[in-house]
Amino acid sequence: MVDDEQLKALALALPEVTGGVGESGQFGYEVGGKGIAWGYLARPTPKARRVLVPGVAAIRCPMETKAMLIEAAPERFFTDDHYRGYPAVLVRLSEIEADELAGLLKQAWKIVAPKAVQKRYPGV
Repeated sequence: MVDDEQLKALALALPEVTGGVGESGQFGYEVGGKGIAWGYLARPTPKARRVLVPGVAAIRCPMETKAMLIEAAPERFFTDDHYRGYPAVLVRLSEIEADELAGLLKQAWKIVAPKAVQKRYPGV
């Protein structure tokens, strides 16, 4: 039950996160130059050009967390061939609550935020 604006607010609420939505509708949020969340691009047919899938975000996470999320709630979380073996889970925003998404974004922040940034914000 999250929309793009809520995702934006949750991501930008984290310390030193930057990003937003481009003219194409593609969005991305990062800290220290590394992505924590971005729009999902999928191929409608094999070898076709990737297109933005509205309502789906890729969120960085550990591989163990990704596997657990997909197994526990496949209606909310999934992967595709492009993301297999990559530490990010695909999230259907219409199926997730804001507090759960906030937790995933916070975890993503902790994974990629530079150590100096993390030291400045020890409570995150």
